[in-house]
Amino acid sequence: MSDNEALDVEEYTQAGSGASLTYPIQCSALRKNGFVVIRGFPCKIVDMSTSKTGKHGHAKVNITAIDIFTAKKYEEICPSTHNIDVPNVSRKEYTVMDIQDGYLSLLDASGEVKEDLPLPEDDIGKEIEQILKDGKEPLVSVISALGKEGVVSVKVSNN
Repeated sequence: MSDNEALDVEEYTQAGSGASLTYPIQCSALRKNGFVVIRGFPCKIVDMSTSKTGKHGHAKVNITAIDIFTAKKYEEICPSTHNIDVPNVSRKEYTVMDIQDGYLSLLDASGEVKEDLPLPEDDIGKEIEQILKDGKEPLVSVISALGKEGVVSVKVSNN
């Protein structure tokens, strides 16, 4: 083996499935209650309007959306023919087993345990604690987008 052959070896290390966090879509194809990325935040569209073309321009799409994690309101105006990023959003149901050091101990339908999600600091977090204190099983919906996860709703399990 020569010295040159030793240098030609390339190593690639990568974790994950390689799926993108977002995908592009034309602004005019967006719909109310859909998702969109505005200023790097995954948002749900609450209002949309399209303005007519001007003398020299494109039709513009005015988007009003709310961040799915913080409920902060964002607005975006983009030409209808341009592309905008849409986050890959997934929702999953978990049963809350316990709360340890401010983190939820969650169990999914396949029996896997997840313990890296913090207890929400809003009314949802208080409701989870109350259901556990009453001796019932809380069922939470966890939404994930752009590499972030958050609890968005809670209900009492029927089991």
